Amino acid sequence: MLKKIWDNLEEFIIVPLIFAMSIIIFIQVICRYVFQNSLTWSEELARYMFVWLVYFSVSFTARRQKHIRIDAAINLYPKKLRPYIEILSEIIVLAFSIFIAVTGVTVFHKIAWSGQMSPAMGIPMQFVYAAPMIGLALTAIRQLQTIVQKVKALKNNTEEVAEA
Repeated sequence: MLKKIWDNLEEFIIVPLIFAMSIIIFIQVICRYVFQNSLTWSEELARYMFVWLVYFSVSFTARRQKHIRIDAAINLYPKKLRPYIEILSEIIVLAFSIFIAVTGVTVFHKIAWSGQMSPAMGIPMQFVYAAPMIGLALTAIRQLQTIVQKVKALKNNTEEVAEA
């Protein structure tokens, strides 16, 4: 059960966020155009949900190994070097993720210390600013999983070639 949750963590967060965000925006449109009265909080909440959605989507794409990379550049290298170049590119994404997560911790603490509140809903802004910290920390974990998987595959492939 825990493995299933861990393996699908991003989906368990992304799907409800998309659903709730769509409902909130739909209700806002109905209120604005049918009842001629806007909700004061809906746009802000939808925006914050979108921020969280983006950072969990980064982790989702990392887990699925679908993040942006330039395959044409990798294909410039000889076939024997490509697996190593792919691992190097994953390490670069890992380093970037760790950098942003650590920077996110600093920003989170500064915002928490300042006591800044959102204008329409009055929620502490550190909850919004926690998104990059949590999303990119999860991305770093997913990158580590990918690197380990690729190194194992490379090792198994190298052993098979050596045995043949």
